[in-house]
Amino acid sequence: MKAEPIPFRWRAMMALIRRMPQLYTSRVIGFLTDRHLPPILRKPVLGGFASLVGIDLKEAEKSVSDYSSLNAFFVRKLKPGIRPLPELDDVFVSPVDGTVAEFGTIKNGQMIQAKDIYYNLNGLINDEEEARRYLNGSFLTIYLSPKDYHRIHAPLSGEIDWASYIPGKLFPVNQPAVRLIPDLFARNERLVCSIKSRNARVAVVAVGALNVGRISSQFDPDWNGSNGSVTNHRKAKPGVRRYDPAISANRGEEIMAFHLGSTVVMLFEPNSITFDKALHPGMKIKLGMSIGSP
Repeated sequence: MKAEPIPFRWRAMMALIRRMPQLYTSRVIGFLTDRHLPPILRKPVLGGFASLVGIDLKEAEKSVSDYSSLNAFFVRKLKPGIRPLPELDDVFVSPVDGTVAEFGTIKNGQMIQAKDIYYNLNGLINDEEEARRYLNGSFLTIYLSPKDYHRIHAPLSGEIDWASYIPGKLFPVNQPAVRLIPDLFARNERLVCSIKSRNARVAVVAVGALNVGRISSQFDPDWNGSNGSVTNHRKAKPGVRRYDPAISANRGEEIMAFHLGSTVVMLFEPNSITFDKALHPGMKIKLGMSIGSP
């Protein structure tokens, strides 16, 4: 079955975006979303944005008028207990709210970006030694839209012993971009962490995007604010971090956050996961939902 023809408007939009100063544009958007909103404007501005993109305000930890900026609203927390975890401890769970884009086997170091379009595992991880762990393993890609909850949580309980910040482009990661930009996820800015449990290892790759040039971590203070606030991690030097002792991460615990919406790619070692039969591309998924088991 052939992929559907790519609409001309998509091609025109991507041609324009390729010529845009992506880093500058994202920084301008970041500057604007960080601006303090007077209390009188919060409900109309933030409530209007929520209505525009379809955010469910009933799930937010706070009232919309309690968020001091658009960025604070983007990285809002959920009400406690609203995303329950499966009772079985060995079940892998979704680390985010979003839409399943692709999943399957990593064949010859290649993963599906879109129908008949592939990209390279080594390119995504940018570390040949670490990438070897996942050769012939499995992957799962989840797209986060602006309406989705933007914090990223651990899909299993274990320890973070390796992480990497990889600078890159800031192309959008929506459907037109996925279809039209080769090696998209391996070209955009990324923050990667590897979680090791007793029986498995999973890499969680947070892929930045246009207007989402900020990804922050809860596990490394260089990629977060000293007061625990979510900040731009570009001040940190890129490269690999190895943690000794490793950093504990319980299943469902927050580990990273986006500042608008983007994509998470999960990598699994060979024979470590059997995906749930209900999983399929286009499926809406919530944090804590089962995605598979050993």
